[in-house]
Amino acid sequence: MTVDVPATPATTAPFLPWNRPSIGPEEEAEVLDTLRSGWLTHGPKAARFEEAVRDALGVQDAFAVSSCTAAVHLALLAAGIGPGDEVITPSLTFCAVPNTVVQCRARLVFADVDPVTFNLDPAAAEAAITPRTKAIAVMHYGGQPCDLAAFRTLADDHGLLLIEDAAHALHAWRDGARAGSVGDLAVFSFYANKVITTGEGGMLAGRGDLVQKARLLGRHGIDSSAWRRHGERRTADYEVSVPGLKSVMPDITAAVGIRQWEKLADFTAARARIAASYDRSLAGLPGLRLPAVLDGVRHGWFLYSVLIEPASGRSRDTVAEALRDVHGIGTSVHFTPVHRLAAYRELECHLPVTEQVAARQLSLPCYPAMTAADVQRVIDAMHTIWA
Repeated sequence: MTVDVPATPATTAPFLPWNRPSIGPEEEAEVLDTLRSGWLTHGPKAARFEEAVRDALGVQDAFAVSSCTAAVHLALLAAGIGPGDEVITPSLTFCAVPNTVVQCRARLVFADVDPVTFNLDPAAAEAAITPRTKAIAVMHYGGQPCDLAAFRTLADDHGLLLIEDAAHALHAWRDGARAGSVGDLAVFSFYANKVITTGEGGMLAGRGDLVQKARLLGRHGIDSSAWRRHGERRTADYEVSVPGLKSVMPDITAAVGIRQWEKLADFTAARARIAASYDRSLAGLPGLRLPAVLDGVRHGWFLYSVLIEPASGRSRDTVAEALRDVHGIGTSVHFTPVHRLAAYRELECHLPVTEQVAARQLSLPCYPAMTAADVQRVIDAMHTIWA
């Protein structure tokens, strides 16, 4: 049975977006200080941001870059991944990792996800390993880290590079390990809708030798940074040791990141409170599957990801349309599987769990800028749709 939803708007309140960043006077002051300093590109503030992330993760090095996608691209290049190599990754993800694998002219191999967490299934990844496999790129879906211990063992046993896509999981833990601290390399996103934001931006962290290679590649292959050449009043001479790219994070961007980083714990706590409110108030709605948090996990709650099961009598799209058109509430879908996107449809893959999750998944608003009234508005709207 399909349940119709009312077509008449139930609210005249302003539209509640799926996500909205939290920017305050601290970020404004830090950016103004950067502008007044006269040093706008990758320099001392980018270094401060890198140091903060590196020390928190307990890794050897970190490099602030222009986007998380740039971080993935540099990670693959630094590891020497190229033609003939295979990289295993989930299809239930954003296109950034698949795109960079293809740009490196490596072969993309999709493996299925776990039906509870929507993270890459270690058994499915292991089954996809061939003699040409060079790396596994896991993704911490929604802010719940994948089975880090299992993937570390899998990578070590097969001599593979382990890359953590921690774009959703900046402040998440599993079994005592922080997301981004277990892989050989980890990438983080500071896009406008992420746990903390710099507008655009990312970070590559992990093994010192690989991050140093990435740092060299990410500044045109030049052997010293602009800050060392100019900011420290050295002779502005340089050498290009390898053909590189321009992928650095400017100090204007890093200025925002420095202040956002200081708020990370508070942001994460706010997301957790919203998730707890949803858990309490939506648990009784038939056919609505709420996120499951595994034992030993501290969830980052970048996503509050629900499944609209057939037993609800409603489709995911119908619920999303009712929230938007009737109640003025934005939602999002995470994700259209990459293998269903036009650029990748020729790839052969059998991903039944991915297909099932993708057809039913919906992300409700869950971010620190939401007020208690905003959260209650979402809860009330969901109950009205299920009534």
